[in-house]
Amino acid sequence: MTFEAEVILGLAPLRRYARALTGDPAWADDLVQDTAERALARVGAFRQGTNVRAWLFTILRHIYIDQFRARREIACDDDTAPWHNMEAPREVVDGLVLRDLQRALYHLPLEQREVLLLVGVEELSYQEAASVLGVPIGTVMSRLSRAREHLRLLLGGEAAHKHAPLKVVRKTP
Repeated sequence: MTFEAEVILGLAPLRRYARALTGDPAWADDLVQDTAERALARVGAFRQGTNVRAWLFTILRHIYIDQFRARREIACDDDTAPWHNMEAPREVVDGLVLRDLQRALYHLPLEQREVLLLVGVEELSYQEAASVLGVPIGTVMSRLSRAREHLRLLLGGEAAHKHAPLKVVRKTP
């Protein structure tokens, strides 16, 4: 398979990741386009034998961080953010549950959201996610664990109580 074909195959997962990072379909599309353009223009920087998909996620993440800093937006604090009004397909999942999940996702710290999306949604291995994020594999595992627990707490309900960490209460004599 050619490099260009691999980039094209990576567009759908990139868009999904960009959409989850930004919550804005237009910004996500721009990120994916910028990523594809940069990847194709810098094909010489790609090391043969490595994972094209992980390389594309890394490029997208760097572009996102640069644009995020330039915009100085904090998505989860904006009441007009697009995910507040996004509709879920009725035949796939109840719209309220999806909206709650989207809100909870955007209340996670960026570091936790990124690792949850890369490992949980895009199915990258811990090693691939570590490479994309530029952190040790242990950091990926730690962030993923904290992200899952944070989501449980944000979503409340039985899952949060069932999986909540036990608190040790010490009695003083």
